[in-house]
Amino acid sequence: MNSIIKKFFIIILIIIFLLAFYGSYSSSNISNLAVVVAMGFDVSEKNKLKISFQFTNTSSVSDTGSSEKSPSSLFTIEASSISNAINLMNTYIGKEINLSHCKLIVFSEELASRGISEEIYTLANNTQVRPSANIVVSKCTAKSYIENSKPTLENLITKYYEVFVNSSQFTGYTANATIGDFFYSMICNVCEPYAILGGISSENTESLSSINSQKDSNGKASESSLSTQSISENNGLAIFKKDKLVGELSSIETLSFLIIDNQVDGFLISVPDPEKNNSYLDIYLTPTVNTSVKTQIINGTPFIKLNCKFSGRIYSMEENSNYSDSNILTQISSSCNKYIESILTEYLYKTAKIFNTDINRFGKYVRKNFLTESDFDNFNWENNYKESFFDVKVDTSVKSSFLLTET
Repeated sequence: MNSIIKKFFIIILIIIFLLAFYGSYSSSNISNLAVVVAMGFDVSEKNKLKISFQFTNTSSVSDTGSSEKSPSSLFTIEASSISNAINLMNTYIGKEINLSHCKLIVFSEELASRGISEEIYTLANNTQVRPSANIVVSKCTAKSYIENSKPTLENLITKYYEVFVNSSQFTGYTANATIGDFFYSMICNVCEPYAILGGISSENTESLSSINSQKDSNGKASESSLSTQSISENNGLAIFKKDKLVGELSSIETLSFLIIDNQVDGFLISVPDPEKNNSYLDIYLTPTVNTSVKTQIINGTPFIKLNCKFSGRIYSMEENSNYSDSNILTQISSSCNKYIESILTEYLYKTAKIFNTDINRFGKYVRKNFLTESDFDNFNWENNYKESFFDVKVDTSVKSSFLLTET
């Protein structure tokens, strides 16, 4: 009996040993994989797709603490579809392409304007593509955008692609747009998709001179005043009607989107100085509560009312400025209210009247005004968003940033 038990345990150990080392000889071994960290989609001269794959070493998909820059390589291939491009690239490099570490998906403006539903559906259907991968629409070619993505403060390109959207939480000049959210919004009947607006920093000073230096937030990607070699930048949003690009949002309009969507923790904004004409104050504002959204249907027309509340601190100081005076702070708070109300209102009417695309998902609030889902469907929100009217109220409490006071 003991010998039978002993043989049984020996067989179990052999099986465990074989299973443990099976992966070393499997064709899916990591050494046989080509790890893609970014993909770019352009239109070729033959009206096909030009798909760029950015690869990195398999050891570079996570930060190991190395102080050395992680090398990457970029290959571009022309094909009729994503699947064919991957198949051709597998043949060319002699390894199996793996998309499970793909952090960034870039579409050229030209391709996005034609419609990208086929590409989005294909990527969403691929189990390797993570829904958290960011999606960018580039004002230059997708290939150029990826080529010029240079992580100056990061060793790993994968780490750079993970963190570059974090600035949206404290600037509001871009947003965390993922392919998962894009796919959901594309098939949703109460919202529309958006993507990060990308480009390459411009060295043409003439194109930058039109941007008011007091209003840097009016810029977009490829319009920054960054003094450096050409590098990829992300500033603003690309907005869609279903799968087609229909417009762009500037920095301040993107901030408006984030305020309404409760996606910004705080932001710096320049508001008119109530005591000096043609002068601005830099104020850092923090939302104190989530933006309140209420909707009504009045005579068949959507009426959307928003309420926002902020606390603020003055960042720009001038000699002899008495920002500790409560009356002056009240005037500054009032100036903040009027200015933010104006930029939010302009943003809302632009998305409704010009683009007719509901990227803030007001449709989910409007739907509550209907008794049944079929009643809401018959209302045809996708086309009726352009009929909306808005009322925006802002309540701001601004304080001085003096750390030292008179004693």
